Amino acid sequence: MLAAGPAAGGATEGAEPPADRLAAQWRRAGAEQVRVAADLGELADLVNGATGPVLVSGVDLVAHTAVLRHLATSPVGPTVALVLTDPPAAGQAVVREERGQVVAVGDAADATGVFGGALRVGAADLPALVDAARAASATDPAAPAASGVEPGGPLAAVDRLVAGLAARGTLIFAHRVRLLVAHRVGDAAGRAAAEAEVAAVDEDRAELKLSVKERDDFFTTFFVSTWSPYVTKAAARIGIGPTGVTMVSVAFAVAAAVLFGVGGRPALVAGAVLLYLGFVLDCVDGQLARYTRHFSAWGGWLDTMADRFKEYVVYAGLGFGATHAGFRYGWALALAAMTLQTVRHMTDTWYGALHDEAARRPKVVTGDAGGIGGKLNAASTRVQADTGSVSYWLKRTVVFPIGERWALIALAAALFGPLVALCAVLVWGTLAFAYTGALRTLRARWMRVPVLTTVDTGLHRDDGPLVRTLPPARGPLLLAVLGALGAAGMLVWALRTVHGGGDLPIWAPVLALVLLLGAAQGARTPHAGALDWLVPAALRAAEYLFAIAVGVAGRAPAWLIFGYVLVLTLHHYDLTARLEKRQSAPPLHVATLGWEGRSAVLAIALIAGIASIALATLGAYLLVIFVVSVVLAWVVLPARARGGVRSPG
Repeated sequence: MLAAGPAAGGATEGAEPPADRLAAQWRRAGAEQVRVAADLGELADLVNGATGPVLVSGVDLVAHTAVLRHLATSPVGPTVALVLTDPPAAGQAVVREERGQVVAVGDAADATGVFGGALRVGAADLPALVDAARAASATDPAAPAASGVEPGGPLAAVDRLVAGLAARGTLIFAHRVRLLVAHRVGDAAGRAAAEAEVAAVDEDRAELKLSVKERDDFFTTFFVSTWSPYVTKAAARIGIGPTGVTMVSVAFAVAAAVLFGVGGRPALVAGAVLLYLGFVLDCVDGQLARYTRHFSAWGGWLDTMADRFKEYVVYAGLGFGATHAGFRYGWALALAAMTLQTVRHMTDTWYGALHDEAARRPKVVTGDAGGIGGKLNAASTRVQADTGSVSYWLKRTVVFPIGERWALIALAAALFGPLVALCAVLVWGTLAFAYTGALRTLRARWMRVPVLTTVDTGLHRDDGPLVRTLPPARGPLLLAVLGALGAAGMLVWALRTVHGGGDLPIWAPVLALVLLLGAAQGARTPHAGALDWLVPAALRAAEYLFAIAVGVAGRAPAWLIFGYVLVLTLHHYDLTARLEKRQSAPPLHVATLGWEGRSAVLAIALIAGIASIALATLGAYLLVIFVVSVVLAWVVLPARARGGVRSPG
């Protein structure tokens, strides 16, 4: 940790000097080394030799140690700035935030807060920090290093630093203070008042409350978070980590799925109870991570993957239970629910990425602010700001979030059985998809911000080697939608043909595959359209529907088709989880053949009359690749990296 600048306002007589007190707090917050820099030039020299994240603060900050620890361990991004709601004092920089990102520093007209005088800078942003510190020191070496200048005068040293980082395009995330206390002070009286405010707050109780998400969905807020913090506290006391809680949650969900498959009222009720408790633990693992500040990329990835696995295993249990109870198409409903939910999640992921990119590049947001997209955007912002209102809860509930899905499954299964539970999930999920899809499309057309151009497009399309052999074609979204429609048409035809006792003509899968390969041709053209963020979801729909159609036409067992698509969803959720956690591509991604390669293999297998064998073999192969890739990414390669860091030279 590096503390920049002398104290703003002296300590009271006999009290510990502010710089020493803050340095001790940073050490308790987890900083390995603490240095005090007299000016920004010295700060630049100190940072220049750093290889890991660096914490910088001015010594005019008075805060709970927990505030510093939360900033130091924040999982939102590599570079994070403390943001306060206090009115800006002389020398303090105001900031504007959008979607948790600091998008402007010093623009008082649209300011949403004031810089809190402390920030964590990730290793990749350290060169920008050094450059900003040296530039600020060179241009205004006589500027005071802390608050205390007259209004309209130069910014304090640490404020000039964050302004310089923002001016250099550094992505800075905002860390807001809630329930705890943090203030920047300018004199001894202000310091005494702030210290008294800090002492009046029970730090541990506040941290436990902070472990609960500030804004969650209706069911989670009122039926889980009212008592889950007690479980979180107990888990912390007995030493269970977030990963352990996640594993217990998975076990509960698997047990619930088994009970749903067994059927019978006692088993269904017991399954519903276990499903609810599993969801409570699903919330507790995140709360425990926030309470104990045990964050890791692995933990975040595992939580995301476990959530999807649990939900789809429950769908499998419901599908088996409905079939066992005499409904012929139980597995079909489970497949439909899994496919729908995965495609929805893909749109959620990329719409969130679109919004984040729009926040980082506000000037790119063009179009008529009074148009329907602009009006919807303004209305959504107003509703989100009206926390606790009826419209706020309706907006959060209608999109069918995970808490509401699990509550609906539990209640419907316990009261009416697996068939009704699956039908209820499909109906609400379809309506929610239509609602969010329509509104997001309108808002995206208004924002006009490309997002797939900012990432490895081929990776997140899940393209394989076959793409490189195809000629490029324009209109990636249109081609992807045509591919999905072709696969859907083949599925409908296969269902009708097989139901009538016939066989699907050979040219049907060939035609569907041609449309899929047409979608693959869009891979080599820029995905810069206003709606091209929908391409990954459309490709997921195309591949899943084609695989299901091959299974139906080849008369493969329904459970085998479900298992194959489940493996595909794990592969694709791995990609989105890595996007959200800012991780690199899976080590063995090229071995997965790409969505178009897998589809081609299945088409050939169907024509050869070995669809079931192909689904089983390819599914097992992809599962092995997934498991080995996980071990390599999270165990072997990190261990080698740590060994490389320790080795001399």
